Parts: sequence; structure tokens; C-alpha cells
Amino acid sequence: MESLPWPKGQKLVHLDLKGAPPRVEYLHKLIDLFSQLGVNGLLVEYEDMFPYEGELKLLQATTHSSYSREEVLSLQEAAKSKGMEVIPLIQTFGHMEFVLKHRTMCHLREVAHCVGTLNPHKEDGVKLVMEMLRQVVELHPDLHTLHIGADEVYMLGEGEESKLWLASPGQTVEQLFLIHVAKVAKAIKEAWPQMHIIMWDDMMRGMSQDTLNDSGLIRLVEPMLWDYTPNLDVEKTVSLLEKYCSAGMVDVWAASSFKGSTSVHTCVPNTHRHVENHRQWLKVAASVSATVKLKGIALTGWQRYDHLSVLCELIPVALPSLVTCLQLLTDGQFNADTQRKVTEKLGPILPCHIQFVRGWFSPYHQHRKMVSPLITMQIHRQASTYLTVLQQKVEAVREEMVHFYPDSTVQEWFEEHVSPVLIPLQRIRDDITVCLTGMESGH
Repeated sequence: MESLPWPKGQKLVHLDLKGAPPRVEYLHKLIDLFSQLGVNGLLVEYEDMFPYEGELKLLQATTHSSYSREEVLSLQEAAKSKGMEVIPLIQTFGHMEFVLKHRTMCHLREVAHCVGTLNPHKEDGVKLVMEMLRQVVELHPDLHTLHIGADEVYMLGEGEESKLWLASPGQTVEQLFLIHVAKVAKAIKEAWPQMHIIMWDDMMRGMSQDTLNDSGLIRLVEPMLWDYTPNLDVEKTVSLLEKYCSAGMVDVWAASSFKGSTSVHTCVPNTHRHVENHRQWLKVAASVSATVKLKGIALTGWQRYDHLSVLCELIPVALPSLVTCLQLLTDGQFNADTQRKVTEKLGPILPCHIQFVRGWFSPYHQHRKMVSPLITMQIHRQASTYLTVLQQKVEAVREEMVHFYPDSTVQEWFEEHVSPVLIPLQRIRDDITVCLTGMESGH
């Protein structure tokens, strides 16, 4: 298939603020960079970084400060100055962990042990969602589009009220999902008639054409079909987009990934994986029929898989991946020379001498003091050298990170990604010292 650039439309960069929220000064620098790369919109997933007020103030972050109202407005001004639209992403059904984790909100869960899913039968749940949206809309004076999430609504139908509802003939979990989303979407349109509403598509993928036709969502929502895999099925994806279009959801979106979708604890992005994902999306865009209005693509950059999981790749180390993917969308191809330059930015990785440790300084050797002084001294020197280099790098990285992120993010990232490297090296070095000292003293 001939390589073609991404068709005209919006290119959104997703800012997932549920973890490692950048300092606002750094966000302004990122917006400058994004504008140079052809980005014309930001999909901002605020989560607990939004300055909720009143009864919702408890939703604000506790490990670090949420953004102030002035900072949220300054983010919008910076984006507007570069011709970018800001689209808030506010979860309204699934992935509401940052809301439902609170004791005063836990009665609104679908099931007690699933912190993320809202009970669709409680009117207080819809009132809560609408109050969250009202505060967000109020602080975005030029807002035209909202993203209401609605992906991965785990355990839906498992709550007692849902089981009773589903016991009636002809009522399904699919309908349960659609009724809640339609209720939220209609309330949004009633409050803000001109608002465009985007939602994730995954809960609708298995629905029949008839179910979608009767969903109550026609001309209300714009599905955003997400697939972050390098082997995205082009034919199946085109078929899904055309199914939504045939059901009356003519305006659709794509969502790719430049980071945060490889594994829950990935530290450095696999740029090749993300480039391949975007190659497949280019094929999709070139294959859909003219009746499908592909409004744009969101390049997602997940910072956590959910509110309660560990951090994924941080934005600074993911910028080469983002730049690569955006350039691919612009040109429709990516040559080897540019790929080499981007890859070089990831920097070298220190080698690992783990084989020497396993071969000459195993727990068996340590316990019996049966070690080769020559080789264990080499291991000791190598471990000490690595430690010295790493500790220097660590301090340099820490000094840089505090300019971009709050102290709590820096601490979490170091505990997750640095300590697991430093501590084993320190242990090897110290254990060898103890072992060799014991041998010299005859113990």
C-alpha cells in the first residue's frame, strides 16, 4: 500500500496527568515544541490535578498540589497562542478510581471491590459526574469539545442493582452501558448545546449494528477508536469505523500511542513499537471509505495504566518517540537516517556483568566463603564503578527532574526505577567486602 500522510484533521497529543504531572512551566515548553511538530490540539486528562472546589475538593491530589485555577487558565492561553485546542478528558463511568477511592464516594461503586466503575443506577452518580464536568467547563471559557472517557468499564453488571435489572427479559449489559452514557451525553447537550462529545469506543466494539442504531447515542457522541499495538489489524479497524458510521456516528477519531502502552512499568519507550503502530494507522486512514469522517488522531501518552498503578515512561524520555511518530504522520514515511538520529537521543545503556556474579559469587559461594578472590575483586571493582557512575547520573537526573515534576513524582520514579538498580549493586559490593574480609581473617 502506498504511503500517504495523515489526512487533514486534528493531531492531538494526550497529556495524562494521573501521574508525574509536569510543572506548568515545563508544560509551556512542551506546547512550544508540539506546535513545531504540527500538533493542533491537547487532550488533557486532568484526573486529580484539576482544582475541584466545594464538595469535590477532596478529589484534588494529596501527594502534591493540584494545578491552581490560574495555572489551568495559563495552560489554555499557551495552547491558544499556538493555535491548539484544549480538550479535557473527564472519566464518567469507568476508570474513576481517583473519585471512588474516597470513603465518602465508595457507595457509588458498581461493586465494592472495584474502585474504578460507577454504579449506573444511582442518580447521585450522574449528579457527581455532571458537577465534575460543570467545574471543568466553567474553567475552560473557550471550550468546544469534551471527552467523557467511558472505556474499560470493568465489572459492569456485577453489582446487586445491576443483577436485578438484568434479570428482566431482554435487558443486557450492553444496554446498561449505553443507557448511562446516553444519560450523561444528553445532560451535557442540555447544559451546553454546542458541545462536541468524544468517547472511547472499546465498550461498543462487540455491539451489533441494531444495538448501536438503538443506542440513543446517534448524533450525540463521536467514538474514538483506540489501538496501540504495532500489529494493529487494519481490515478489522476499518470495518469498525465504518460500522460506527453506518450506525449514524459519522464523526470518528483514531487514537494511537507514543508511550505508556507497552507494559505497566515500562521505563523507556520502545520507539520502534510505537512507530509501527502509527504505520498501521496510516494504512487505516488510507483505507476507510469517503463516508467516514475521520476528524483526527490522538497520540496517547499514558502515565499510569490506572490511578493506582505505577508510573510508566516519563514525558522527557518519550519525546524522541513522539517526534518520530508525528513526523511519520506528516510525511507518510520515515527514513533510516531520521530514525537513527532519534534513536541516538535515547542514550547508551550500561552493560551488565550479571554472569560473573552468578558464576563466581552465588549465594552458595558466599555462604561457604568458596570464592575466587581474583574474580570477586573484579566484580567488586565493576560494581563500585557502576555505582559511582550511576550515583552521579542519579543526582544529575534528580536536579533536572525537580524542574519538571513535583517532589513526590521524583521520589516515586526513583523508588520504582533507580533503587531496584542501585540496591543490588550496593549489596553485591558490600557482600564481597564482607566475604573477602572474612577470608583474610580466617573466619
